[in-house]
Amino acid sequence: MERNLETYILENSTPEDPVLEELYRQTHLRFVNPNMVSGHIQGRLLEMISKMIHPENILEIGTFTGYSAICLSKGLRHGGRLLTIEINDEFAEFARSYFCRAGVESKITQLTGDALEIIPGLDQTFDLVFIDGDKREYFEYFKQIFEKVKQGGFILVDNVFWGGKVIEKNTGDPQARGIIEFNESVIKDNRVENIILPIRDGLMLIRKK
Repeated sequence: MERNLETYILENSTPEDPVLEELYRQTHLRFVNPNMVSGHIQGRLLEMISKMIHPENILEIGTFTGYSAICLSKGLRHGGRLLTIEINDEFAEFARSYFCRAGVESKITQLTGDALEIIPGLDQTFDLVFIDGDKREYFEYFKQIFEKVKQGGFILVDNVFWGGKVIEKNTGDPQARGIIEFNESVIKDNRVENIILPIRDGLMLIRKK
């Protein structure tokens, strides 16, 4: 995005929550690949979508340092829960500390391990799912969670541009190949309707018919 326009958007959007601002800063100071954190504009969009849906149950695949989980949890209805799965246990304590600081720790359950092994054992149905895990496994995540999503429910999928590599022919990047397979499968699936938003690295919104 052109820098001046990005500045304009930030100046004319509700300011970032101070806890999230600190989480974002500490993520960049303490962890490798800090660009995986959602950030202000995408985080605010996730929060708005969650508030519009007002879900009872949310599933997040890929916690990282917890920014997106905090944003999504803000739209939960009273008594609602967000389950977030992260394969790397080094992020768990850090994320939990910010869930507490944001006052949403009672709404969030953290699960550590391989999402493809955990998801089959979940007995909830979900109004909203956010996929942001291993890009090579996007289509497998989608297949596993589909029957656990309520009719009319939504699936949000991050990084569907993968830095523009999805439009390269014969890319050798396995992450890009995983996203391409996923994107092509969704557009052929008559059980859903979808749209890709050019937010950060591409955010797909999917609605289960």
